[in-house]
Amino acid sequence: MAKRLGELMIEMNWITEDQLSKALKFQVQQSCRIGEALVKLRYASEEQVAQALARQLGVTYASRENRILNPEKGQGLEKLIPEKFAREQAVTPLFMDENILAVALTDPTDIMMLDSIKIVCGMEIQPFIATKAQILKVIDSFYQQGQADLIDKVMDKALKSKGEGADEDFITPEGKLDLDKIIIGESKGAESIKLVNAILKQAISERTSDIHLEKFDEKVSLRLRIDGVLYERSSPPLALVESLISRVKILSKLDIAERRLPQDGTFAIRHQNRTIEVRVSVCPTVFGEKLVLRLLDKGAVELNIEKMGFEIRQREDFLKAAKAPNGLIFLTGPTGSGKTTTLAAVLNTIRSPEINIMTLEDPVEIKMEGISQVQVHPQIGLTFASGLRSFLRQDPDVILVGEVRDNETAESCLKAAMTGHLVLSTLHTNSALDAIPRLINMGIEGYLLASTLLLLASQRLVRMLCPDCKQPYHPPQEELDMFMSESHIAPLPDPAKLIFYKAKGCPKCFNMGYRGRKAIYEVYFNTREMKELIYKGADVTKIAAAAIKGGAWNMRASGWRKVLEGVTSAEEMISVTVTER
Repeated sequence: MAKRLGELMIEMNWITEDQLSKALKFQVQQSCRIGEALVKLRYASEEQVAQALARQLGVTYASRENRILNPEKGQGLEKLIPEKFAREQAVTPLFMDENILAVALTDPTDIMMLDSIKIVCGMEIQPFIATKAQILKVIDSFYQQGQADLIDKVMDKALKSKGEGADEDFITPEGKLDLDKIIIGESKGAESIKLVNAILKQAISERTSDIHLEKFDEKVSLRLRIDGVLYERSSPPLALVESLISRVKILSKLDIAERRLPQDGTFAIRHQNRTIEVRVSVCPTVFGEKLVLRLLDKGAVELNIEKMGFEIRQREDFLKAAKAPNGLIFLTGPTGSGKTTTLAAVLNTIRSPEINIMTLEDPVEIKMEGISQVQVHPQIGLTFASGLRSFLRQDPDVILVGEVRDNETAESCLKAAMTGHLVLSTLHTNSALDAIPRLINMGIEGYLLASTLLLLASQRLVRMLCPDCKQPYHPPQEELDMFMSESHIAPLPDPAKLIFYKAKGCPKCFNMGYRGRKAIYEVYFNTREMKELIYKGADVTKIAAAAIKGGAWNMRASGWRKVLEGVTSAEEMISVTVTER
């Protein structure tokens, strides 16, 4: 008799008997499957449930890591299972063998689903098990191959198809712009509507974080920020720029008549079963208004601290500090370096019904269930400092303050940490340890900082090499010397056998050589020796030496580990880090 899923997961040491018992009760209450219950209660990950289900059913587990979840190109698989069906049912084709089609899906016991796939493709089915998140990511890349020039195509269609009649919007009942129902070049709206939709669709397909539209004297610039770098794209006609900006203003409920003052707004997009929030900023320039759209894809944010980029020791130190009953944790780095995502992943790890977690942010970018999140509004007096004072009357255990910008907020954070609360916040400094003199300059006494500070960390984002085209090479002497002196790896590898990787470019990464970004960190747990140096007012160089002596790694040392693993290139890592003291 086959073992039950929960029993298998206990055998695999992924859950305990007590967790299974609670999940079974939750399953009855919520009328869901036991795997869903374990994931919702955060006792197990989707990957663990899928692997256990694969073992129980005797079906192969497919993932991007074992390279099974990698649809074969050039076989016309996308015609056998249309993209719309694949997305709606979370199923993707893998390969063909005579009259058998291998597919990845979340539940191979769903007979109705298997019959539907047979009807759609007209072939026998060989099922593989995969998680829904990984299937949707594979669909994103597989069905968008060869579309690097989409903006050129859709703009050409939009301009040639001059619609007549009223503008046609596809707005969901929740007020979201539904791009899935829009066919570029066939909608009845004006050219400006078609072009805005085209730009948004292409930006999403290229994993864009920001869209920049700017008018100059005789030209227009359209740029997409992909993995932290701005790339030029085909620009819309000069005559349509003002109507494009007006279209975005209407979507984000801004004043279309106001062109002298900066304006900020938001709207939401529904696209490929995902909700994407768009933050809009319009700023007047000498040539007209500049438009910047920031795309916040909720489905792309994975709040798993094990996948953030921490080295093992760094993750252990961060979690040890985050599970302390009180104290201060500061994460530093420039704007756009992923600090908010990291702190959200930490809160997601420690949150439980027994802990009251409250956050004060500007703006609230990642909404999390079970956590009270507050948006600051300085215009009405709700600042970080005033909000923090009111938080203390809400009986919090953990408080996240979006950013410490002034001495009042710094002192409020310190007082909260001294009165039995765990406080997490961010600072804009060049390195983690530079936060110490910055806080002292804000008026925090050294002896108080030494006693309440738990951990200092800093992070940067490096572009990840495209796994499909990265090229191995033997590093030149200059890179070798830097690696040997800065990596702090013991024992050092044989230089003659050392292999690094560099970017090349292929259709999968739009010929950029990079695909996605990963964080690199420096994490300093406040040891007794560091506390003594902070108390005595020692300079940052001595504190850094004490931290490294205690086994901590600075940013450059962590970066070299990512280079050695083939995650990023030496050129990219060096460009985003600074030589440490």
